[in-house]
Amino acid sequence: MAMIVFYEKPGCVNNTKQKQILQQSGHDVVALDIRVQTWQPETLRSFFGDRPVAEWFNPAAPRVKSGALVPEQIEAEEALAQMCLDPLLIRRPLIESDGRRLAGFDEAVLEAWIGLAPRPVPTPQVCPRSEGICPEPDSQ
Repeated sequence: MAMIVFYEKPGCVNNTKQKQILQQSGHDVVALDIRVQTWQPETLRSFFGDRPVAEWFNPAAPRVKSGALVPEQIEAEEALAQMCLDPLLIRRPLIESDGRRLAGFDEAVLEAWIGLAPRPVPTPQVCPRSEGICPEPDSQ
């Protein structure tokens, strides 16, 4: 399977679940703290592909949530400069494997790229019919 470098914010619940999905799919995951990397604009830019600049940002970043930074109103160069100074602004996780890079955990892209193991669908706890009351079986 693939060797994956996974840039995360340690303790992030979503990043933890995403790493588990990758590991359960048989991939080796090297997790690194996104906040302590020395990011350069050109390196960081390579994770975003052709996505619009606004999609480069973590919508839960404190500066984005507070309105201090509005992703839709910032140009690419300034976005990269801000992200290098404040890595919490970066959409997580950043994923790197076999020379390819991705920002965010897009399962369809990852499935096509490295493969993901099928995950079981949770078993319903309540019958979806009759407001949770299952009809009596036919007596034949």
